[in-house]
Amino acid sequence: MADPRLSLSSKSFDEAPKDKEHGLDAVEDYDEESALPRVVTRDAEKIERIRTPLERLEVKWKDNDPENPYNWSTKKKSWITFQLGMLALAGSAASAIIAPGEDQIAKEFNISGEATVLTISLYVTGFIIGPSIWAPISELWGRRVSLLPAVLCLALLSVGTGASKSTASIMITRLLGGIFGAAPVSNVAAALGDIWTAKVRGTAMSLYAIAVVGGPTLAPVLGGALTQTVSWRWTEYVQAIFTFVVFVLCCFCLPEVYAPYLLRKRAEKLRKETGDSRWYHPHEALHKEMTFKAVVTKHFARPVKMLLTEPMVTCIALYASFVFGILYMTLQFFPIVYHQNRGWSLLNSCLPFAALFVGVLAALGINLSNQPRYARAVEKAGGKPVPEARLPPMALGGFIFVIGLFVFGWTADPSIPWPVSVVAAGFIGAGFNTIFQQCINFLVDTYRVYAASATSANTLLRSVLAAALPFAAAPMFNRLGPGVSMSILGAIAALALPVPFVFMKYGPALRRMSKFAPVDE
Repeated sequence: MADPRLSLSSKSFDEAPKDKEHGLDAVEDYDEESALPRVVTRDAEKIERIRTPLERLEVKWKDNDPENPYNWSTKKKSWITFQLGMLALAGSAASAIIAPGEDQIAKEFNISGEATVLTISLYVTGFIIGPSIWAPISELWGRRVSLLPAVLCLALLSVGTGASKSTASIMITRLLGGIFGAAPVSNVAAALGDIWTAKVRGTAMSLYAIAVVGGPTLAPVLGGALTQTVSWRWTEYVQAIFTFVVFVLCCFCLPEVYAPYLLRKRAEKLRKETGDSRWYHPHEALHKEMTFKAVVTKHFARPVKMLLTEPMVTCIALYASFVFGILYMTLQFFPIVYHQNRGWSLLNSCLPFAALFVGVLAALGINLSNQPRYARAVEKAGGKPVPEARLPPMALGGFIFVIGLFVFGWTADPSIPWPVSVVAAGFIGAGFNTIFQQCINFLVDTYRVYAASATSANTLLRSVLAAALPFAAAPMFNRLGPGVSMSILGAIAALALPVPFVFMKYGPALRRMSKFAPVDE
């Protein structure tokens, strides 16, 4: 039966204008409900050729579009970067601010010192679970929805930890806090990529890394002061206050920056204002594609597969995860070295964390100094990423890290003046941050389209090690002593020293063998 929407016009055939290009009589108009054309034609066989909808109109950014986040002023983007950095700092600081209160928690709730390590490990365990929740939300509904509700929940859970009356409630709120705290730690990097072009993104990412690493290095200093002068509970209350202030600030000042979501909203607005249903954006189809299976594949199955089958992912993720785990081990062995062995007060024993942070800042200088060299390599490669150009700072950071571990271990004895070990702590911080940043950059440059899966593999492994290694700190240091313990860690770090040199030489060959890494001819 003929479709009534394709019925012949009341015009005579002789009056109808001809569509010479398609060999049909001209399209007179189209049905707004179905977007199917009404035509005038003599040939019934040609009807099937014109039953398809008219071409849809994809919404795209105009040249110099003021609503495109890439076109915003540097001042505005810098303000947004500051807000995103504060969100990341809130999520990372919450992992470590409670660490100096472990002894008080053990006494108050009559549990072992080893059990109190769970206050750190459970929070970091949340970093394993959280990204698989917040990343899909970010892709569907934008960055604000994936960040702000989670940060508010983190603030409320911090209050819950501080007000806890049992060990169980502390542990539950810490685990949930880690899941919600993972949102800013994992999604802020993507938000920065939404506003900064590749040419200057490296600088923004380096500053973001300072916020992420600044949490577990500076928070223990504040936590030590609060625990010594008030109580461990106030570490959580102050964390909640800071997180809530950041939440309120971002609620009023942080705009949406995710381009696909912004274009989707523009398409919806155009359809409403014009009545033309052809306006669309591909992001609107993502709701149907974002199935449970797709989420599992992207955030678990594929990352695990890459971790097990891709040598570059395996080596780089292990290296980055090991140094990240050492960072969280310092939350346990710094108090042993300075509070237990040297007899410093709780607050004073936390001050060496400031030296660790100074080292982290020094790493920022090392990484940024490589940017001009990397830019030249990219220009020479025709604008394509050059993963091997990321490796020289990693190699330098590896040597700094190993030196810091060995020197700290053999100068931690109370008979040796304290400044030596504190300077060594700075070396550990500098080596850690140099290695860690370049590992992430190397994975992103190498895997490109699959960069999210490669970095997810790294996130999974580093969170596992950061949650597990702190449990080994106290038994190692108390039984073997700082010298032997740090020598073991230093020896493991020394085994990883050849990694950047191997990839400098064999990186292109390994990419050609990879199923995931693109190869530029």
